Amino acid sequence: MNAKQRKRIYRIMPYAILTLIGICFILPLLWVLVASVDSNAMQSLKLPNRITGVNYADVITSPENQRAYIIGLIMSGGQAVLVVLLALLAAYPLSRYQMKYKKPFMLTILFMTSLPITAVMVPVYQLFLSIKLYDNIFGVILFYVASSMPYGIWMLKNFMDSVPSDLEEAAWVDGASIFAGIRKVVAPLMVPGICTVAIFTFSGSWGNFFVPYILLQTPENFPASLKLYQFFGQYGMVDYGRLAAFSMLYATPSVILYILSQRFMSKGFGLQGGTKG
Repeated sequence: MNAKQRKRIYRIMPYAILTLIGICFILPLLWVLVASVDSNAMQSLKLPNRITGVNYADVITSPENQRAYIIGLIMSGGQAVLVVLLALLAAYPLSRYQMKYKKPFMLTILFMTSLPITAVMVPVYQLFLSIKLYDNIFGVILFYVASSMPYGIWMLKNFMDSVPSDLEEAAWVDGASIFAGIRKVVAPLMVPGICTVAIFTFSGSWGNFFVPYILLQTPENFPASLKLYQFFGQYGMVDYGRLAAFSMLYATPSVILYILSQRFMSKGFGLQGGTKG
């Protein structure tokens, strides 16, 4: 094998590996898409005899599914909003002020981002029982917020460091308060960072199965992530068509949120307009 052939192999090999990985990811997604429109869907991938929307109709018209979907949106949406607001306020002094123990505090936050949720669920379960928050939707939201705050603070602090403090000082000269400066100057320039944190926190809780499984007991309080249980019947019987349709609808909020935020995240920080005047 000469040098030209080796060079060609080295150039093709990364694309071949990436193509193989892409196929491994696409095949399950393709099965979900095909099975969702097949009234006789099976575990294996096959073309449907005829395309039908009966699986989607059954899933959408179910009151239990509608309730679970709304509860999931309330949990994930409420968590994303609270994390962005609280993390923004917490990141501001860490970014703008010189504090004695800021570095150890930031290292502690970084350590907390790596702490697995499974390691704290047993004490959290006991805590929720003692403070009467077990089987409470609001309690699950509080836990989601608390577990996402380290990541949110760390990310927003890094984004806030990129916003020049001169812009805030100019707003202060014009009579703006600190909170007005955050709301009118800092936050608009941090839209890409805010979208990033909101997407990750929303997607993390929307797809979380373990936390609501441990902290919720009443089926009426189950979010959409737990409602997947209803498609697994006794003796291994699974309604694959409805399961696939529910999975497609379940993935819709995260996909829509990501698409809508792309126009903000792709622009970067719009400091050009903020420095005029």
